[in-house]
Amino acid sequence: MTGHLENLNKEGSIWKQMEKIMEAVPEKAPLIHCITNPISIHDCANVVLAAGARPIMAEHPEEVREITASAAALALNLGNITDARRASVLLSGEEAARRRIPVVLDMVGIGCSGLRRSLVRGFLEMRKTFADENGLPPLILKGNLSEIRVLGAMEQGKTIAVSGVDARPQDVVSDETRDEIARELRTLAARHDAVLMATGKTDVITDESHTFFVDNGSPRLASVTGTGCMVTALTAAWLGEGRLLPAALLGAVMFGISGELAAEDWKGSGTYQLRLMDQLSVCTWKTIETYRKVSVWNE
Repeated sequence: MTGHLENLNKEGSIWKQMEKIMEAVPEKAPLIHCITNPISIHDCANVVLAAGARPIMAEHPEEVREITASAAALALNLGNITDARRASVLLSGEEAARRRIPVVLDMVGIGCSGLRRSLVRGFLEMRKTFADENGLPPLILKGNLSEIRVLGAMEQGKTIAVSGVDARPQDVVSDETRDEIARELRTLAARHDAVLMATGKTDVITDESHTFFVDNGSPRLASVTGTGCMVTALTAAWLGEGRLLPAALLGAVMFGISGELAAEDWKGSGTYQLRLMDQLSVCTWKTIETYRKVSVWNE
């Protein structure tokens, strides 16, 4: 049966949850532990602040357990792997799993190297050891569509050739591929008991039961490095409230809208980067209601 798209009703429960998250985070100012890369670390910290949360960017293996234990959410980014960062990803991830602190794992470049695939595989195997009566520890698995597909392929003993950290040209959401992608990602989400967040021109946010397509964004975002990392940090800030699917959807929608508004009256990539941060810091729930481009996919 072919799936169909419906408009996301603003009275729907997930929409209300997103609104409540956006209200609660600035009031509570949760601590968000981010292990990211030096390319985007400054912007990621500022994105967390723009959401009203508090960033801490600790990555030394001897302290990450302690830092994670005090955090409301954990963001892990594989964009630039070193020996210390690899160890810290697993140590902090284990501490978060033990305490059921929600995590967003950004599988940057998983298609580039066996090292990154091994790290993701090790993280997911470690997570299984902390399953309890409530299921597996809370997790958002994030990447572009090619990176998400690499994860699915490697679990079947297959390989997908990916050049660099960009999505392959064939891995795009279109009217022809929408149903296939929705079913594929739902299956993977169910397998991992996680929320999947596939970013691109159209973002796909899904768990095993609900799938959302987000068409907010601007081609100008490609002129600034680290925007994917910033989405991860923003999502982690909203994840401080502990609700996976609404946090992922809010992160994608808010960042896409901010990218659109920042692109107005374009003057170059330098001012665009500054305007992007401005838009993130002044974004309100009214802004999201006004500019959102979200549809829900159903069988």
